[in-house]
Amino acid sequence: MRSAPIFARPAFLQDWNDYNAVLRVQVLEPVVAESVVIIGAGQAGFSCAMRLRSKGFPGTVTILGDEPHFPYQRPPLSKGYVTGKTGVDGLALSGETAFADHGVTFLKGAAAQSVDANARSVTLKGGRAIGYDALVFATGSRARRLPDAMGMGLKGVHTLRGLADADALRDAVQDARHAVIIGGGFIGLEFAATLAAQGVTVTLLEAAPRILNRVAGETMSRLVAEKHRSHGVSIRTGVTLERLDGVDGRFTGVSLADGSNIAADLALVGIGGLANDELAAGAGLETKNGITVDAHARTADPAVYAAGDCALFPIAGTMMRLESVQNAIDQAHHVADEIMGVHMPYAPVPWFWSDQYDWKLQTAGLAVAPDGEIALQGHREGATAVWYIKHGRAIAVDTINDGKTHMAARRIFAAGHALTAADISAPDFDPVQVMRGLKN
Repeated sequence: MRSAPIFARPAFLQDWNDYNAVLRVQVLEPVVAESVVIIGAGQAGFSCAMRLRSKGFPGTVTILGDEPHFPYQRPPLSKGYVTGKTGVDGLALSGETAFADHGVTFLKGAAAQSVDANARSVTLKGGRAIGYDALVFATGSRARRLPDAMGMGLKGVHTLRGLADADALRDAVQDARHAVIIGGGFIGLEFAATLAAQGVTVTLLEAAPRILNRVAGETMSRLVAEKHRSHGVSIRTGVTLERLDGVDGRFTGVSLADGSNIAADLALVGIGGLANDELAAGAGLETKNGITVDAHARTADPAVYAAGDCALFPIAGTMMRLESVQNAIDQAHHVADEIMGVHMPYAPVPWFWSDQYDWKLQTAGLAVAPDGEIALQGHREGATAVWYIKHGRAIAVDTINDGKTHMAARRIFAAGHALTAADISAPDFDPVQVMRGLKN
Protein backbone atom coordinates (compact mmCIF):
# COMPACT_ATOMS: atom_id res chain seq x y z
CA MET A 1 0.00 0.00 0.00
CA ARG A 2 1.46 3.33 -1.07
CA SER A 3 1.29 6.27 1.27
CA ALA A 4 -0.52 9.42 0.23
CA PRO A 5 1.63 12.26 -1.14
CA ILE A 6 2.36 15.20 1.10
CA PHE A 7 3.07 18.41 -0.83
CA ALA A 8 5.75 20.73 0.48
CA ARG A 9 5.61 24.46 0.69
CA PRO A 10 8.36 25.70 -1.64
CA ALA A 11 9.44 27.94 1.25
CA PHE A 12 12.22 30.51 1.02
CA LEU A 13 13.72 30.06 -2.39
CA GLN A 14 15.85 33.21 -2.48
CA ASP A 15 19.33 33.11 -0.99
CA TRP A 16 18.61 29.78 0.65
CA ASN A 17 21.42 27.48 -0.30
CA ASP A 18 20.36 27.34 -3.96
CA TYR A 19 16.85 26.09 -3.27
CA ASN A 20 15.91 27.96 -6.46
CA ALA A 21 13.48 25.38 -7.73
CA VAL A 22 10.23 23.92 -6.53
CA LEU A 23 10.95 20.91 -4.37
CA ARG A 24 9.82 17.59 -5.78
CA VAL A 25 8.08 15.11 -3.50
CA GLN A 26 8.99 11.47 -3.77
CA VAL A 27 6.28 9.06 -2.76
CA LEU A 28 7.92 5.79 -1.81
CA GLU A 29 6.89 2.62 -0.09
CA PRO A 30 6.86 3.12 3.70
CA VAL A 31 10.09 2.12 5.38
CA VAL A 32 10.06 -1.27 7.03
CA ALA A 33 9.63 -0.14 10.62
CA GLU A 34 7.55 -2.10 13.05
CA SER A 35 8.59 -0.08 16.06
CA VAL A 36 9.35 3.62 16.59
CA VAL A 37 10.89 4.91 19.81
CA ILE A 38 10.79 8.66 20.49
CA ILE A 39 13.13 10.04 23.14
CA GLY A 40 11.53 13.19 24.50
CA ALA A 41 7.98 14.04 25.50
CA GLY A 42 7.83 17.71 24.55
CA GLN A 43 6.04 19.30 21.63
CA ALA A 44 8.19 17.52 19.03
CA GLY A 45 7.95 14.06 20.56
CA PHE A 46 4.20 14.30 21.09
CA SER A 47 3.62 15.70 17.58
CA CYS A 48 5.69 12.98 15.92
CA ALA A 49 3.77 10.21 17.68
CA MET A 50 0.36 11.64 16.82
CA ARG A 51 1.39 12.25 13.21
CA LEU A 52 2.49 8.63 12.82
CA ARG A 53 -0.89 7.43 13.99
CA SER A 54 -2.83 9.93 11.88
CA LYS A 55 -0.95 8.71 8.81
CA GLY A 56 -1.77 5.09 9.59
CA PHE A 57 1.51 3.80 10.99
CA PRO A 58 0.64 0.24 12.10
CA GLY A 59 3.58 -0.58 14.36
CA THR A 60 4.34 0.24 17.96
CA VAL A 61 5.06 3.84 19.00
CA THR A 62 6.76 4.51 22.34
CA ILE A 63 7.51 7.91 23.86
CA LEU A 64 10.15 8.14 26.59
CA GLY A 65 9.65 11.18 28.83
CA ASP A 66 12.19 11.95 31.53
CA GLU A 67 9.87 14.34 33.40
CA PRO A 68 7.13 13.09 35.75
CA HIS A 69 4.48 14.78 33.60
CA PHE A 70 2.49 14.19 30.47
CA PRO A 71 3.48 16.43 27.51
CA TYR A 72 2.76 20.11 28.17
CA GLN A 73 3.06 23.53 26.54
CA ARG A 74 6.10 25.60 27.44
CA PRO A 75 5.31 29.14 26.13
CA PRO A 76 2.84 29.89 28.97
CA LEU A 77 5.47 29.10 31.60
CA SER A 78 7.01 32.59 31.45
CA LYS A 79 3.64 34.30 31.50
CA GLY A 80 0.38 33.04 33.04
CA TYR A 81 1.80 30.01 34.80
CA VAL A 82 4.40 31.76 36.97
CA THR A 83 1.76 34.22 38.18
CA GLY A 84 -0.79 31.54 38.98
CA LYS A 85 -3.27 32.62 36.30
CA THR A 86 -2.76 29.36 34.42
CA GLY A 87 -2.82 26.03 36.23
CA VAL A 88 -0.91 22.91 35.30
CA ASP A 89 -4.02 21.45 33.68
CA GLY A 90 -4.05 24.39 31.28
CA LEU A 91 -0.60 23.43 30.03
CA ALA A 92 -1.48 19.93 28.84
CA LEU A 93 -1.06 19.20 25.15
CA SER A 94 -3.81 16.60 25.36
CA GLY A 95 -5.70 14.48 27.82
CA GLU A 96 -4.11 11.39 29.33
CA THR A 97 -6.47 9.15 27.37
CA ALA A 98 -5.06 10.40 24.04
CA PHE A 99 -2.16 7.96 24.24
CA ALA A 100 -4.33 4.93 24.82
CA ASP A 101 -6.84 6.16 22.23
CA HIS A 102 -4.08 6.37 19.62
CA GLY A 103 -2.21 3.25 20.65
CA VAL A 104 0.85 5.16 21.84
CA THR A 105 2.87 3.86 24.79
CA PHE A 106 3.94 6.77 26.98
CA LEU A 107 6.55 6.07 29.66
CA LYS A 108 6.51 8.91 32.17
CA GLY A 109 9.68 9.56 34.17
CA ALA A 110 11.63 7.20 31.89
CA ALA A 111 15.03 8.78 31.34
CA ALA A 112 17.11 7.26 28.56
CA GLN A 113 20.64 6.44 29.67
CA SER A 114 22.24 5.26 26.43
CA VAL A 115 21.56 4.33 22.83
CA ASP A 116 23.18 1.35 21.11
CA ALA A 117 22.88 2.15 17.42
CA ASN A 118 24.27 -1.23 16.35
CA ALA A 119 21.76 -3.18 18.42
CA ARG A 120 19.06 -0.55 17.78
CA SER A 121 18.23 -0.37 21.43
CA VAL A 122 17.66 2.33 24.06
CA THR A 123 18.60 1.58 27.66
CA LEU A 124 16.75 3.42 30.40
CA LYS A 125 18.13 4.39 33.78
CA GLY A 126 17.40 1.31 35.79
CA GLY A 127 18.55 -1.06 33.06
CA ARG A 128 15.45 -1.69 30.95
CA ALA A 129 16.22 -1.95 27.23
CA ILE A 130 13.74 -1.05 24.48
CA GLY A 131 14.41 -2.00 20.88
CA TYR A 132 13.50 0.07 17.84
CA ASP A 133 13.45 -0.01 14.06
CA ALA A 134 13.36 3.80 13.89
CA LEU A 135 14.55 6.16 16.62
CA VAL A 136 13.60 9.83 16.96
CA PHE A 137 15.57 12.21 19.15
CA ALA A 138 13.16 14.89 20.38
CA THR A 139 15.24 15.71 23.44
CA GLY A 140 14.82 19.48 23.24
CA SER A 141 17.15 21.96 24.88
CA ARG A 142 18.01 23.24 28.32
CA ALA A 143 18.79 26.68 29.67
CA ARG A 144 22.38 27.84 29.46
CA ARG A 145 23.73 28.49 32.94
CA LEU A 146 26.36 30.81 34.32
CA PRO A 147 29.40 29.17 35.93
CA ASP A 148 28.83 28.06 39.51
CA ALA A 149 31.80 30.19 40.49
CA MET A 150 29.75 33.26 39.54
CA GLY A 151 27.05 32.37 42.06
CA MET A 152 24.70 30.32 39.91
CA GLY A 153 23.93 28.02 42.82
CA LEU A 154 22.58 30.72 45.12
CA LYS A 155 18.99 30.35 46.28
CA GLY A 156 16.90 32.87 44.40
CA VAL A 157 18.76 32.43 41.09
CA HIS A 158 16.63 30.73 38.45
CA THR A 159 16.49 29.58 34.86
CA LEU A 160 13.29 28.89 32.94
CA ARG A 161 12.92 26.01 30.54
CA GLY A 162 10.66 23.34 32.04
CA LEU A 163 7.82 22.91 34.49
CA ALA A 164 10.13 22.35 37.48
CA ASP A 165 11.84 25.68 36.73
CA ALA A 166 8.48 27.43 36.44
CA ASP A 167 7.26 25.92 39.71
CA ALA A 168 10.31 27.29 41.52
CA LEU A 169 9.80 30.71 39.94
CA ARG A 170 6.11 30.67 40.73
CA ASP A 171 6.90 30.39 44.41
CA ALA A 172 9.69 32.97 44.27
CA VAL A 173 7.60 35.59 42.45
CA GLN A 174 5.11 35.76 45.33
CA ASP A 175 7.64 37.49 47.58
CA ALA A 176 9.81 39.24 44.99
CA ARG A 177 10.30 42.98 45.24
CA HIS A 178 13.24 43.61 42.92
CA ALA A 179 14.26 41.21 40.19
CA VAL A 180 17.32 41.17 37.96
CA ILE A 181 17.00 39.50 34.58
CA ILE A 182 20.24 38.56 32.87
CA GLY A 183 19.76 38.37 29.12
CA GLY A 184 17.69 40.46 26.73
CA GLY A 185 16.19 37.71 24.60
CA PHE A 186 12.55 36.70 24.38
CA ILE A 187 12.45 34.62 27.57
CA GLY A 188 13.99 37.42 29.62
CA LEU A 189 11.71 40.05 28.10
CA GLU A 190 8.56 37.97 28.55
CA PHE A 191 9.41 37.39 32.18
CA ALA A 192 10.21 41.08 32.63
CA ALA A 193 6.76 41.97 31.29
CA THR A 194 5.13 39.43 33.60
CA LEU A 195 6.95 40.76 36.68
CA ALA A 196 6.38 44.42 35.82
CA ALA A 197 2.64 43.73 35.54
CA GLN A 198 2.82 42.24 39.07
CA GLY A 199 4.39 45.43 40.44
CA VAL A 200 7.89 44.00 40.80
CA THR A 201 10.81 46.36 40.16
CA VAL A 202 12.77 44.90 37.23
CA THR A 203 16.29 45.53 36.00
CA LEU A 204 17.26 43.77 32.77
CA LEU A 205 20.95 43.38 31.91
CA GLU A 206 22.19 42.61 28.39
CA ALA A 207 25.84 42.20 27.40
CA ALA A 208 25.19 43.11 23.75
CA PRO A 209 24.72 46.70 22.59
CA ARG A 210 20.94 46.18 22.39
CA ILE A 211 18.24 43.72 23.41
CA LEU A 212 17.11 41.07 20.90
CA ASN A 213 20.51 41.50 19.32
CA ARG A 214 20.59 38.06 17.69
CA VAL A 215 16.98 37.80 16.57
CA ALA A 216 15.74 41.25 15.56
CA GLY A 217 16.93 44.41 13.86
CA GLU A 218 17.66 47.78 15.41
CA THR A 219 14.19 49.20 14.86
CA MET A 220 12.39 46.34 16.58
CA SER A 221 14.93 46.27 19.41
CA ARG A 222 14.38 49.98 20.02
CA LEU A 223 10.58 49.72 19.96
CA VAL A 224 10.54 46.79 22.38
CA ALA A 225 13.00 48.50 24.72
CA GLU A 226 10.85 51.64 24.73
CA LYS A 227 7.77 49.56 25.52
CA HIS A 228 9.45 47.94 28.52
CA ARG A 229 10.83 51.21 29.82
CA SER A 230 7.34 52.73 29.60
CA HIS A 231 6.26 50.00 32.05
CA GLY A 232 9.05 50.82 34.48
CA VAL A 233 11.63 48.20 33.45
CA SER A 234 15.22 49.43 33.68
CA ILE A 235 17.23 48.12 30.72
CA ARG A 236 21.01 48.30 30.75
CA THR A 237 22.86 47.16 27.65
CA GLY A 238 26.55 46.67 26.95
CA VAL A 239 27.18 45.57 30.53
CA THR A 240 29.42 42.80 31.83
CA LEU A 241 28.32 40.72 34.78
CA GLU A 242 31.06 40.19 37.34
CA ARG A 243 29.18 37.92 39.74
CA LEU A 244 25.92 37.11 41.46
CA ASP A 245 26.13 38.22 45.09
CA GLY A 246 24.72 36.38 48.06
CA VAL A 247 24.60 36.18 51.84
CA ASP A 248 24.28 32.84 53.62
CA GLY A 249 23.66 31.09 50.32
CA ARG A 250 20.84 33.41 49.21
CA PHE A 251 20.96 35.77 46.25
CA THR A 252 21.13 39.47 47.19
CA GLY A 253 22.07 41.21 43.94
CA VAL A 254 24.64 41.49 41.18
CA SER A 255 28.03 43.12 40.77
CA LEU A 256 29.03 44.48 37.36
CA ALA A 257 32.46 44.87 35.85
CA ASP A 258 32.16 48.67 35.99
CA GLY A 259 32.09 48.45 39.79
CA SER A 260 28.37 49.09 40.21
CA ASN A 261 26.02 46.89 42.24
CA ILE A 262 22.31 46.20 41.94
CA ALA A 263 20.41 44.91 44.96
CA ALA A 264 17.70 42.33 44.22
CA ASP A 265 15.98 39.31 45.73
CA LEU A 266 15.28 37.34 42.55
CA ALA A 267 17.35 36.62 39.44
CA LEU A 268 16.46 34.95 36.15
CA VAL A 269 19.33 33.87 33.93
CA GLY A 270 18.07 33.88 30.34
CA ILE A 271 21.21 33.69 28.21
CA GLY A 272 20.14 31.13 25.62
CA GLY A 273 19.85 27.39 25.40
CA LEU A 274 21.95 24.29 24.87
CA ALA A 275 20.78 21.29 22.88
CA ASN A 276 20.26 18.06 24.78
CA ASP A 277 22.49 16.10 22.43
CA GLU A 278 24.59 14.04 24.82
CA LEU A 279 22.72 10.78 24.20
CA ALA A 280 23.20 11.17 20.46
CA ALA A 281 26.89 11.94 20.91
CA GLY A 282 27.25 8.85 23.09
CA ALA A 283 25.71 6.79 20.29
CA GLY A 284 28.43 7.99 17.90
CA LEU A 285 26.32 10.55 16.05
CA GLU A 286 27.66 13.94 15.03
CA THR A 287 26.70 16.78 17.38
CA LYS A 288 27.62 20.45 17.70
CA ASN A 289 25.24 22.04 20.18
CA GLY A 290 22.61 20.09 18.28
CA ILE A 291 22.20 16.71 16.61
CA THR A 292 23.37 17.06 13.03
CA VAL A 293 20.75 15.97 10.50
CA ASP A 294 20.34 16.37 6.75
CA ALA A 295 17.51 18.08 4.88
CA HIS A 296 15.33 15.04 5.62
CA ALA A 297 15.93 15.30 9.40
CA ARG A 298 18.02 12.10 9.26
CA THR A 299 21.29 11.57 11.06
CA ALA A 300 24.17 9.65 9.49
CA ASP A 301 22.42 6.53 10.81
CA PRO A 302 19.46 5.98 8.45
CA ALA A 303 17.34 4.60 11.30
CA VAL A 304 17.79 7.67 13.49
CA TYR A 305 16.15 11.10 13.17
CA ALA A 306 16.05 14.31 15.21
CA ALA A 307 13.36 16.98 15.47
CA GLY A 308 12.72 20.18 17.39
CA ASP A 309 15.09 22.19 19.56
CA CYS A 310 17.78 19.48 19.54
CA ALA A 311 18.07 19.22 15.73
CA LEU A 312 20.83 21.05 13.84
CA PHE A 313 19.65 21.15 10.23
CA PRO A 314 20.36 22.99 6.95
CA ILE A 315 18.36 26.18 6.48
CA ALA A 316 19.09 29.64 5.09
CA GLY A 317 22.41 28.44 3.70
CA THR A 318 23.75 27.36 7.08
CA MET A 319 23.32 24.77 9.82
CA MET A 320 20.98 26.04 12.50
CA ARG A 321 18.79 25.06 15.43
CA LEU A 322 15.36 26.67 15.72
CA GLU A 323 13.92 26.82 19.22
CA SER A 324 10.23 27.36 18.53
CA VAL A 325 6.92 25.57 18.87
CA GLN A 326 6.31 25.90 15.13
CA ASN A 327 9.54 24.18 14.19
CA ALA A 328 9.06 21.45 16.80
CA ILE A 329 5.66 20.57 15.34
CA ASP A 330 6.56 20.91 11.66
CA GLN A 331 9.85 19.05 11.88
CA ALA A 332 8.28 16.29 13.97
CA HIS A 333 5.55 15.88 11.35
CA HIS A 334 8.25 15.75 8.70
CA VAL A 335 10.08 12.96 10.53
CA ALA A 336 6.87 10.96 10.83
CA ASP A 337 6.26 11.36 7.10
CA GLU A 338 9.80 10.22 6.37
CA ILE A 339 9.28 7.11 8.46
CA MET A 340 6.05 6.50 6.54
CA GLY A 341 7.88 6.67 3.21
CA VAL A 342 7.29 10.25 2.03
CA HIS A 343 10.75 11.66 1.33
CA MET A 344 11.26 15.37 0.73
CA PRO A 345 13.56 18.10 2.00
CA TYR A 346 12.40 19.95 5.08
CA ALA A 347 12.22 23.59 3.97
CA PRO A 348 9.99 25.48 6.41
CA VAL A 349 8.96 29.09 6.54
CA PRO A 350 9.89 29.73 10.18
CA TRP A 351 7.57 31.80 12.32
CA PHE A 352 7.65 32.82 15.94
CA TRP A 353 5.64 34.83 18.43
CA SER A 354 6.00 36.49 21.82
CA ASP A 355 3.38 38.11 24.06
CA GLN A 356 4.59 41.13 26.06
CA TYR A 357 2.15 43.48 27.79
CA ASP A 358 -0.59 44.27 25.24
CA TRP A 359 1.74 43.53 22.33
CA LYS A 360 1.82 40.40 20.23
CA LEU A 361 5.20 40.22 18.52
CA GLN A 362 5.30 37.92 15.50
CA THR A 363 8.05 36.98 13.07
CA ALA A 364 7.80 35.33 9.67
CA GLY A 365 10.98 34.17 7.99
CA LEU A 366 14.59 34.28 9.12
CA ALA A 367 16.51 37.52 9.11
CA VAL A 368 19.90 35.91 8.45
CA ALA A 369 22.50 38.62 7.74
CA PRO A 370 20.07 41.20 6.28
CA ASP A 371 21.55 44.29 4.66
CA GLY A 372 18.60 46.58 5.30
CA GLU A 373 15.24 47.00 6.97
CA ILE A 374 12.06 48.91 6.17
CA ALA A 375 9.64 49.92 8.93
CA LEU A 376 6.00 50.58 8.04
CA GLN A 377 2.77 51.30 9.85
CA GLY A 378 0.76 48.11 10.20
CA HIS A 379 -2.80 47.24 9.27
CA ARG A 380 -4.30 48.66 12.46
CA GLU A 381 -3.72 51.71 14.60
CA GLY A 382 -0.52 51.37 16.61
CA ALA A 383 0.64 48.34 14.63
CA THR A 384 4.12 48.14 13.11
CA ALA A 385 5.83 45.93 10.56
CA VAL A 386 9.60 45.82 10.04
CA TRP A 387 10.69 44.09 6.82
CA TYR A 388 14.23 42.69 6.53
CA ILE A 389 15.95 42.98 3.18
CA LYS A 390 18.82 41.01 1.69
CA HIS A 391 20.14 41.62 -1.82
CA GLY A 392 17.08 43.71 -2.55
CA ARG A 393 14.51 41.10 -1.51
CA ALA A 394 12.48 40.54 1.64
CA ILE A 395 13.61 37.59 3.74
CA ALA A 396 11.65 38.18 6.95
CA VAL A 397 9.28 40.53 8.75
CA ASP A 398 8.70 41.38 12.41
CA THR A 399 5.28 42.71 13.37
CA ILE A 400 3.70 44.28 16.43
CA ASN A 401 -0.05 43.72 16.74
CA ASP A 402 -0.34 43.17 13.00
CA GLY A 403 -1.57 39.65 12.42
CA LYS A 404 -2.73 40.41 8.86
CA THR A 405 0.77 41.35 7.71
CA HIS A 406 2.26 38.38 9.54
CA MET A 407 -0.07 35.85 7.92
CA ALA A 408 0.29 37.46 4.50
CA ALA A 409 4.09 37.35 4.76
CA ARG A 410 4.04 33.66 5.62
CA ARG A 411 2.01 32.94 2.50
CA ILE A 412 4.21 35.19 0.35
CA PHE A 413 7.44 33.58 1.55
CA ALA A 414 6.01 30.08 1.25
CA ALA A 415 5.09 30.75 -2.37
CA GLY A 416 8.65 31.87 -3.13
CA HIS A 417 7.34 35.24 -4.29
CA ALA A 418 10.11 37.76 -4.96
CA LEU A 419 8.97 40.65 -2.77
CA THR A 420 11.47 43.44 -3.35
CA ALA A 421 12.51 46.46 -1.32
CA ALA A 422 10.97 48.63 -4.05
CA ASP A 423 7.66 46.79 -3.66
CA ILE A 424 7.63 47.35 0.08
CA SER A 425 8.60 51.02 -0.23
CA ALA A 426 5.82 51.79 -2.72
CA PRO A 427 3.09 54.09 -1.32
CA ASP A 428 0.34 51.58 -2.14
CA PHE A 429 2.12 48.50 -0.80
CA ASP A 430 -0.27 46.09 0.92
CA PRO A 431 1.03 42.59 1.74
CA VAL A 432 -2.51 41.27 2.01
CA GLN A 433 -3.21 42.29 -1.58
CA VAL A 434 0.08 40.72 -2.66
CA MET A 435 -0.95 37.50 -0.93
CA ARG A 436 -4.34 37.53 -2.64
CA GLY A 437 -2.65 37.92 -5.98
CA LEU A 438 -0.53 34.79 -5.58
CA LYS A 439 -1.22 31.88 -7.87
CA ASN A 440 -2.62 28.93 -5.97
